[in-house]
Amino acid sequence: MHPKDIRIEDYAYQLPDERIAKYPLETRDASKLLICRDGVIAEDIYRNIADHIPSDTLMVFNQTKVVHARLLFKKPSGGVIEVFCLAPAEQYRDIQTSMLQKGKVEWECLVGGASKWKHGMTLELTNEHPAFSLSAKITARNPSAYILSLEWNNEQLTFAEILHYAGKVPLPPYLHREAETEDDVRYQTVFAKEEGSVAAPTAGLHFTKDVLDSLAAKNIETDFVTLHVGAGTFKPVKSLTMEMHDMHAEWIEVSADTIQNLIKNIDKKIVAVGTTSLRTLESMYWIGNRLVNGDTPNWQGIAVGQWDPYESRAASTKTDALNALANYLSEHKLRKLITRTQILIAPGYEFKIADGLVTNFHQPQSTLLLLVSAFIGPDWRKVYEYAMEHEFRFLSYGDGSLLWQPLPASPEER
Repeated sequence: MHPKDIRIEDYAYQLPDERIAKYPLETRDASKLLICRDGVIAEDIYRNIADHIPSDTLMVFNQTKVVHARLLFKKPSGGVIEVFCLAPAEQYRDIQTSMLQKGKVEWECLVGGASKWKHGMTLELTNEHPAFSLSAKITARNPSAYILSLEWNNEQLTFAEILHYAGKVPLPPYLHREAETEDDVRYQTVFAKEEGSVAAPTAGLHFTKDVLDSLAAKNIETDFVTLHVGAGTFKPVKSLTMEMHDMHAEWIEVSADTIQNLIKNIDKKIVAVGTTSLRTLESMYWIGNRLVNGDTPNWQGIAVGQWDPYESRAASTKTDALNALANYLSEHKLRKLITRTQILIAPGYEFKIADGLVTNFHQPQSTLLLLVSAFIGPDWRKVYEYAMEHEFRFLSYGDGSLLWQPLPASPEER
């Protein structure tokens, strides 16, 4: 079956509101960990995750950093307009460039109460420490969002700093609560580095310095990629089949050194920490595959479309694909890959890079649940039923799992 024909109703399960973790546990690595290997389920906590991963494994984390993407502007009448910053406007070559702008930036945003924002009206937001005034004006609109011109009168501050001081942590909508002081720290991984996400790569929230040290002590290597999570990660699938669902595009950044490290460790088990890391790794393969086949990706556009893996030319080996990507960066004197991916990983997808996946428990009928099903097959139902029956906490602040790709069937079982 082509993934376009997948019926999203086949990926439903009952998720009572009381099973959604509204707050994180007091200690990050005390979260429960479900381990699934070839359909066999075990249980532990994240503090002991190294016990369940072979030595000589490479674990890949997403080092994106959540920005304070929610801005509350006041109208002259006193009403409030909520602006949710999604991504930079198209004239910027990447998120980091736009985050470093001073004085003015254009950004793609969702606007709550847009009908009350009259044409030509400029809204303002003031901040005391440090002192600045931030103004917003609608300059354009596309099918999914507004383009806002955002200007501030303290030109010593970058846009990243403006968001930090004036914005609020963009908690997932299903938590049904306002961000609190604790969320500034807990809705961020301990290794967060590159600013740009409007949602946390939640699988990484469970990791502490002690856990990372325990991995290193077992000769489990770690490396980092960046996928800036967009609000589209919460976008529900409203169509009956996936063919009519438009997958959101997200920025990825991968250093040339990380690509070389993947090539060096290509024969090791590779574990993606989070669906975002997994999507980045698999996108790297398909970009490299295009290069092997003589196609030059549109780096400023979307390098991997949502259906590319299912409709691309003959697949190369993962070694050839990663080598082609590394050679391209070297020939063009580029220190990192920066582009966007729209990859949709759903049942029918054949994984090229990752052997294991660390991930939280996802919403019913979501593209993230399709990804999990693609990774472990029909066992996803067994995993979710076990988690529900054994009091696991669900979604962003909940518990998680370590999932291994099933072994290939023996000739007798085929």
